[in-house]
Amino acid sequence: MHQTNFLVREPLLDPRQRVVGYELCWQRQTRSGAPPSTPAELESLVDFVAGQMVDDDNGAWLLRDKILFLEAVPAMLSTDALHRLPPERTVLSLKAAALANPDTLAAVQALRAGGVGILLREADLARSGARLPTLASYVEVRFSGADVATQARTYAAFRQSAVGMIARPVSNWADFDACAALGLNAFVGKLHLTPRTSLLSGGMNPAQTIIMQLMQMVRQNADIGQIETVLKHDATLSYKLLRFINSAGFGAGREVQSIRQALALLGYTPLYRWLTLLLATASTSGYSPVLLETAVVRGRLAELLGQAALGKNAAENIFVAGMFSLLDRLLGISMKEVLANIQLSDDVVAALLTRGGKYGPYLALAEACELNSDLVASLAASLKLSPEDVNTAHLSALAWAQTVAA
Repeated sequence: MHQTNFLVREPLLDPRQRVVGYELCWQRQTRSGAPPSTPAELESLVDFVAGQMVDDDNGAWLLRDKILFLEAVPAMLSTDALHRLPPERTVLSLKAAALANPDTLAAVQALRAGGVGILLREADLARSGARLPTLASYVEVRFSGADVATQARTYAAFRQSAVGMIARPVSNWADFDACAALGLNAFVGKLHLTPRTSLLSGGMNPAQTIIMQLMQMVRQNADIGQIETVLKHDATLSYKLLRFINSAGFGAGREVQSIRQALALLGYTPLYRWLTLLLATASTSGYSPVLLETAVVRGRLAELLGQAALGKNAAENIFVAGMFSLLDRLLGISMKEVLANIQLSDDVVAALLTRGGKYGPYLALAEACELNSDLVASLAASLKLSPEDVNTAHLSALAWAQTVAA
């Protein structure tokens, strides 16, 4: 069926700042916030998500240890497509008022018996009582930093039950710490775009400096021998390169033990891409892991969105632009300093500074998908991308990010 809804996502963090899952919401092409309504649309969307997130060859869950929270309406509870999703990794998010309908209540109980998770939104926690654990695996709680003591009393009973509590909204790291202290299980907010510490932490560390130097050399097509010499001055980097080349399935036929051979096998464009990912992990400024995962997903999503129109080589540059768009926050330095340390093409710089140039609109669309922005439909239309194009790229980027993390 022709898709008319865009998927937008928000990560859910646990008290240790790790991404434990993603919440996917539907956004209509014509009107923001309106979920799909017809049973056929719902079946098609759930089937589409299952097709993207489950490997057809071996049935593997491509999000690995992550849980998928899907915005749901009662008509979605009986779709056959739900059976394609692993129940232990699937949670349907439903308004508590919907349970007043006996048919909806029966459908929820059947799903719970089959192991599918249910997240209840807008539930009256004070009146829910002992019945709640039989209906829901999670409840959404509206966190407010204003009256933490009262909230602590409300949530104390739930800490003793099997029902997880998901806080929303959590807009800053002080609120995050308060939620963790209250015993809440996962938090939704804009923390995937917020550094844990101050942006300006005194410049790049030695590891970041040498990676930047190598990236500059690769951009200038320096001789492999020169790149090898710089790499050999950093034992950790050399080790990481050899481990990467031997685990990435390059088909060398035997273990690669020489830096020069690894560089020759990898090639300049994949090497630059690997260094970009490495640079993002070389921070010592106390960034949250969610920031890195967001950068990886954003870079990959922007790349996939631009691949058909601009070609593979240009798409590699869009990936770099996507990763670099969060590099200031990952490295704890200003974007001005990032750009002063490495020479990037005019199109990448335009994308980073103004979301302009050839690559900027693809980066802007990738960002909109992670912000639940009203701009998703208009940005996609301007790039002549359909909801299915965007959704396929989005879910593919989420799956790819898990392989990078692994």
